[in-house]
Order: sequence, then C-alpha cells, then structure tokens
Amino acid sequence: MKVIASSGKEEVAIVYIADMGKERLVEFVESLQPPIPREKKWVLIVSTLLGCPVGCLFCDSGIFYKGKLSKEEIQSQIDFLVKKRFPDGYIPVEKFKIQFARTGEPAFNHNVLRVLSELPARYNAPGLLPCVSTVAPEGANTFFERLIEIRKTLYKKREFQLQFSLHTTDKDLRDKLIPVKKWDFKKISEYGEQFYEEGMRKITLNFALAAKTPIDPLVLLKHFSPDKFLIKITPINPTYNAVRNRISSYIDPYKKEKAYEVVNNLRSAGFEVIKSIGEVEENCIGSNCGQYIQTHLIAEEKIENGYTYTVKKNF
Repeated sequence: MKVIASSGKEEVAIVYIADMGKERLVEFVESLQPPIPREKKWVLIVSTLLGCPVGCLFCDSGIFYKGKLSKEEIQSQIDFLVKKRFPDGYIPVEKFKIQFARTGEPAFNHNVLRVLSELPARYNAPGLLPCVSTVAPEGANTFFERLIEIRKTLYKKREFQLQFSLHTTDKDLRDKLIPVKKWDFKKISEYGEQFYEEGMRKITLNFALAAKTPIDPLVLLKHFSPDKFLIKITPINPTYNAVRNRISSYIDPYKKEKAYEVVNNLRSAGFEVIKSIGEVEENCIGSNCGQYIQTHLIAEEKIENGYTYTVKKNF
C-alpha cells in the first residue's frame, strides 16, 4: 500500500487515499470527536472493497466496483494509522474503534473476518472496539454465521459493535434506497437474537434519515426488542449521489440540540435512541462519505457547501 494523498484537520479528521497497486485506489479515515481527546476516543474507518456493488442512493461508493481487498490490504490501512500515532503498537485509548465502513459492504468480503480474527492479538489495545456496519445482503449467510462464531469466541469478553443500516421502515422505499437483495426485518431480528448475549453492547439499527422518510415505531417493535436493539439516527451527508438523487437530510447537522418528533416517538416506544451528529466540518473534509474525495476530484460540478479542503499529494 502506498499512501498518495491526504486531506483534513488533525483535531477533527484526516482522509487518506492509498494506491493498492495498479491504480487500485481506496480511502480510509482517522477521526476524533471534539472536544473528546484522542486518548479517550479514536476512530479508524477502513475500506473493505474497491468501490461498492450495492449502490445506495446517497452513497458515492457505488459509482464503481473493482473487487475485494485482501486481508493484508485491509490490515495495511489500520497498520498505517496505528504506526503513525502509536509506533510501538501499544494503543492507550479508552475507545479504539475500528469501523469497517468506509468503502464497501463488509459482508461481501470474507477477508474482513480474517482481519477481525487477528485484531485482538495484533495490537496491544485494551480499548479495542471493532464495528461491522452492514445492509445485510442476501447470499452472505456464511459471512454472518462465521461472524457470530468470532464474536462469541475471540470477543466474548471484549467490546464489539454490530450495526444494520435500515434507513426507513417502509419496505418499498428501503428497496429504493438500498437497491440490492437483502434480509427483511424478521431475518435481521432473528440473527440479532443469536448474536446478542446478556451484558453486551446492544445491536444498532442505523437510519441515515432523509426528509419525509417514515420510521414507524410499531413496525420496529414488531421485530426488534428494545432490550437488545438500539436506534441510531444520523444526517444524510452531502454526497454527490445525494445531490444527484435530490435526497436531503431530515436531521439538521447545524442544530445538534434540536428536538425531532421521530426521535421522541421512538423513545416513547421504549427504544434507546442515539442522535449521532458529527462535526459539520467533516463534510468539508469529506470524512463522512465513502469514496467522496475521489468523486469530488473527478466531478465537473462541485457541491455547494461540500468538500472544500485541499488534497495534499504525497509525491
């Protein structure tokens, strides 16, 4: 792996572009959550595929797909960031979160499982917290079966976060937003029941919530126990595909303290709800959105109030 460019701000986030050989480019990210210092929380967001075949309507990663990354190529992203900050391999961070969520649906790459299996021994990181974020695609049953085995053995007494990206409770709209065959809520719930164990972190149901997009608490209660599942509501980031498809955010990232009816209704139904709004500056850095910087560099028209940081080439 050769890091060829970077962009961002030390105290917020930095996006790196790396060439895996033969101009196979990936993006990966390290980010903080101001004002929380790095020793309290440090988040790495790595790619698992070259692009993504799913094609979610508000994600730029679906613009192209060129295949899977090897175990070594996924690990090299993590190794680069760890060695930059903690060259001796000891990571004294209370919450050292590694998200397999930058570019690519992780369930399409079994090398993610190989990386997860080696992480606990690879780093001296007491605060290690892997996060697998997925749309639960059909045809990936073997991946998910093995993921349970890994979680219940190697991570039995460790933190582990599993997140399902749902985005709406309306089936037809969900199929439009996530245009790939995927598990229905019943199957996601059944899997979650197998995955979960008493005392572990609740399974996250993520809604990157577009304006006028329904979330029905009764539909969620029919399938998901508030004792085992929590809800995360996030804004729609200003990606090129979101603009192209005229998808705007229900959550206003500039008004973090604003009360939202959807959030109140979900809490009234008994769900724990996290309103996850990052720094607005991350939109300018491009750290929120898969494949965003590469898309920005080739786009003929630039997004208003979107990416504005200079890409620094490491030549």
